[in-house]
Amino acid sequence: MDNITHSLTGWALGQAGLKTRTRKGLAVLILGANMPDIDVFFGWVGWEPLAMHRGFTHGLVGGALVMPPLLAGLLWLLDRWQVGRGATFTSGLPMRAGWLVALAYLATLTHPLMDLLTTYSVQLLSPFSSAWFHSDALFIIDVWLWLLLAGSIAWSRVRERKGKPWRRPVQAAIAVMLVYIGLNLLISQRAYAAVRQWAGGRPIDALFASPPPLESWRRRLVWREGDCYRWSRYDPLGAGLGPVTNCRPSLLHDPLVREALQRDPALARFLRWSVLPLAEVERSRCSVKVSIGDARYQDFGSRSRLRRETIVPTGRPGC
Repeated sequence: MDNITHSLTGWALGQAGLKTRTRKGLAVLILGANMPDIDVFFGWVGWEPLAMHRGFTHGLVGGALVMPPLLAGLLWLLDRWQVGRGATFTSGLPMRAGWLVALAYLATLTHPLMDLLTTYSVQLLSPFSSAWFHSDALFIIDVWLWLLLAGSIAWSRVRERKGKPWRRPVQAAIAVMLVYIGLNLLISQRAYAAVRQWAGGRPIDALFASPPPLESWRRRLVWREGDCYRWSRYDPLGAGLGPVTNCRPSLLHDPLVREALQRDPALARFLRWSVLPLAEVERSRCSVKVSIGDARYQDFGSRSRLRRETIVPTGRPGC
């Protein structure tokens, strides 16, 4: 998910009442909900980390065990420094270290769980396994969740400032969010079943059902059969499974693609990140352009929106 959704999730937990458990409760919930994305600062070029991360810090070891006490410890040290300088706190809450750690764990755990709901996938078992997990319930930026969470937080804040009961609006919004996620999980499961019914006895190695940005009940489907990919659509309110494309070869075993992977380490890194890698080869007299994209992010013959390219010289005379 995007960081606005992660932040709203942490803020909603705080505004539902958890922020009153300790001083800096709201801060630890919002920061913890975003903390696994710290891995974007360890990428090799400016934009790629935003597309390529989701390894150790998003796993159950890094994201759920290692980082929460680190975050809680940093906030506790900040609080001690502020107290030493004679700072006063408008919340009037005491510092409860145990609750600070508990809220850090809760908030940080929401991050991989929310990312698990998208087709971007997460490596939950990293560093022990590079396997990707996904459930395809939400688009990476779900505006309906934005409106639901932001609206309920704003309403709750207004009531809080007026001295009225303020927890209930956000608590109700969290309940609605869970129902919304559950319905979308059910739609994706029905989409999976429709594809497998269409495939009959043919094995499907990987299957993704991506919701579009606004029409969250629909699904854009892509799956791998052996060494090729197919695309389709699914609409539970319409005709169900739509037309299915011919199987498009991945070309990963093409000798030119293998040579390009040996020549370009960045291309090899992209391949390790890509869950559904799909190569393209464009030949000219003096060079061959090899690109690798991800079939999750292209549709019905289009080019992948996330891709990496490299040039392999042909070595012909005169080049």
